[in-house]
Amino acid sequence: MQYYVVDAFTDRLFSGNPAGVCLLETWPDDAVMQSIAMENNLSETAFLVRESSGADGLRWFTPETEIDLCGHATLASAYVLMNEVHAVSGTVEFHTKSGTLTVSQSDDVFTMDFPSRPPVPCEVPPGLEQALGPPVLETHASRDLLVLLESEDAIRSLRPDFSQLKQHKDAFAIIVTARGTDCDFVSRFFAPGAGIPEDPVTGSSHSTLIPFWHTQLGRNQMTARQLSARGGTLMCEYCGDRVKIGGTAVCYLRGVINL
Repeated sequence: MQYYVVDAFTDRLFSGNPAGVCLLETWPDDAVMQSIAMENNLSETAFLVRESSGADGLRWFTPETEIDLCGHATLASAYVLMNEVHAVSGTVEFHTKSGTLTVSQSDDVFTMDFPSRPPVPCEVPPGLEQALGPPVLETHASRDLLVLLESEDAIRSLRPDFSQLKQHKDAFAIIVTARGTDCDFVSRFFAPGAGIPEDPVTGSSHSTLIPFWHTQLGRNQMTARQLSARGGTLMCEYCGDRVKIGGTAVCYLRGVINL
């Protein structure tokens, strides 16, 4: 099985978000893919199977579970197909649990066309401020819980209690966000219940962040930064029921998984 590790949402190694990409001829048992993802111990491993239509089936696994949408591993998969397998730019199409996703390449930038998942206001869950530390201004619910904090400094200095965050089971993950100082907005992403204490750079969270900040800022095109230790930059566009999320990538590893 051909295997790659690609750092996504960055143009240099050892930053952005590393994703595993496995190229398959047919789908193995789910347990095999879950075991590979656990062995890789990356936030997500992507699995691709070429279909007769010319598109690729795409699935994503964390070390503990399969998920319905992942941005950085989709970008990494497109990078592998267009730079390592076919060596041509253009557009690739993926069939996924979140419908058909396309990724286009222009120069070094890969732009993903993703579903928009606008959040709706909700009550601050009990214990959330205690788990995070700083005061919570607002919370909004989608697949993930979006938490608005007062400043970029509050996001950057956050040291959450992961054992307490893991108790919040009504959402897949916790997104914390605030206005940026040299970009439109910043965020961090925590999913300890899925085996990801903190994800370095999260494309799927921007399916929720982009419509939220579109409403807050009145802008369709925005630049975002995720303030993890590795960090990453995302180019964002609000398109109604879709969002576009762009970034660069670099290949860290090419190898073979022996099965």
